[in-house]
Amino acid sequence: MAIKLHSSFAVHPGAWLKTEIVEPDGLNVTVAADKLGVMRQAMSNLLNGHTGLSAEMAIRFEKAFGARADTMLRMQAAHDLARARAHEKDLKVGRVAA
Repeated sequence: MAIKLHSSFAVHPGAWLKTEIVEPDGLNVTVAADKLGVMRQAMSNLLNGHTGLSAEMAIRFEKAFGARADTMLRMQAAHDLARARAHEKDLKVGRVAA
């Protein structure tokens, strides 16, 4: 039997990175983007939950702050799945018989 978590546990990794890593280190979006070698707009989009976390960005955060890239990517996958599950009833799919 699979464990089913409530979708509220599926936090966007950008929100987590912002509140748990970037802000506690006293950084703003511009400085964080500069430290990670990315455009300010890309950092802002991620931290504000407008874009997903890529594997490359996860590695950049791992190198800069020590947070595990695989953990952050699991957060992204859980968030994506929770959003898809919220609209699951709208998916019209026929069952394939073996």
